Amino acid sequence: MRADVLRVLMIGDVVGEPGLTALETQLPLLIKEYQAHISIVNGENAADGFGLTETVLRRILGCGADVVTSGNHVWEKRDFWPVLENERIMLRPANYPKDAPGAGFVCIEKNNINWLVINLQGRELMSAIDCPFRCFDSIVEQFQNSSPIVLVDFHAESSREKEALAYYAQDRVSLFAGTHTHTQTADERILPKGCAYITDLGMTGFVDSVIGMDPKICLERMRKQVMFRMETASASLAAAGNSNTAAKIQGVIAEINPDTGKALSIQRISNSKFDFSIK
Repeated sequence: MRADVLRVLMIGDVVGEPGLTALETQLPLLIKEYQAHISIVNGENAADGFGLTETVLRRILGCGADVVTSGNHVWEKRDFWPVLENERIMLRPANYPKDAPGAGFVCIEKNNINWLVINLQGRELMSAIDCPFRCFDSIVEQFQNSSPIVLVDFHAESSREKEALAYYAQDRVSLFAGTHTHTQTADERILPKGCAYITDLGMTGFVDSVIGMDPKICLERMRKQVMFRMETASASLAAAGNSNTAAKIQGVIAEINPDTGKALSIQRISNSKFDFSIK
């Protein structure tokens, strides 16, 4: 039976083992609590903070994700590239050149609804890849006769670019969420033409960190301008003997009218009751 209101759960960048553990612990509970009809997780930092592996992807899918999105770090582990080619619900940004491994969008059927999930990447302060505006147009045109519910993960550095693309696409998208900065923004809202929007979903990982990574290493990178290899915060905290470290899952839940595709509400998820401790 078709639902009167559709609920979409989108989760921000999963960072390393702490993020994976938080996801496995809490995502099934969130899906149940909000009665989500579809769940989308950005996993590009899930494997030790950089990229993914097939094992990590299976863990993300195993805790309830229907589609996994990514961003610029999806290319970090070359042995994952064949997985991008063969796993249709594992996305890389669509506006990379067409001969790059994998695909940037997928249309799936779930709960008697066709869902079009699009993964795009920004260009301001990032790699000069194809235009996300033109790429979005090209993808949506392919599905204009099937009228799916359209959901976008825009992996971008610039909040200006995120808002600009959201306003450009708002009459064709139900939920538009930014990722990449790992810092959840407090600007969730419904745009004038009925699109739910947030500039950044935030991250799923250690709270006491710098974007989920070891604060000490990040500080050295910033102070000395030397590109020390970053590590997830858990490694340094465990070495320091810290036995009680909180991790958090962040994202949004949005409600959508199934007949019009217009968003009815959007709510941030970032609450202390979703914190847990790694012993």
